Amino acid sequence: MQAIRAADTKPEMTLRKGLFALGFRYRLQVRALPGRPDLVLPKYRVAIFANGCFWHLHGCDLFRWPATRQEFWREKLGGNQARDLRNQAALRDQGWRVAVVWECALKGRGRLAEGEVIRQLAAWILGGGQHFEIGSQASFRASFQASAVSGDLTASASPSSSSTV
Repeated sequence: MQAIRAADTKPEMTLRKGLFALGFRYRLQVRALPGRPDLVLPKYRVAIFANGCFWHLHGCDLFRWPATRQEFWREKLGGNQARDLRNQAALRDQGWRVAVVWECALKGRGRLAEGEVIRQLAAWILGGGQHFEIGSQASFRASFQASAVSGDLTASASPSSSSTV
């Protein structure tokens, strides 16, 4: 795990390049903020995380449970996911808006066009809302179906002030 990159990953670089081309200016890996967001846009009070689907336990096509040391991985990845939720809540409590861009939005079978991901993220930055999350088309359908089955058609299923795409 020592060789796993925490910064300058391909999804992060794609976001940086696209947002910069649209005129957004940002700071990188701000240590003073909970969770050390990948990109911070102080002008808009926005913190953006570019999450890898494996390390942050995303329920998409790119995620597979390892076959060995299953107990270790369940504890490790579950801890990562719990920490992510705590950090996002802490950021919102401090008045920051939080966006999560999943690796599957830019890679894999259900990926979206890079320009579409950047366009949606830029529209959210300028438009408002406290939380924005974008993953692959397949992960959106799965979260929508799960929400529809449970009867909860709020933040994870419908674009409102809190959007998930």
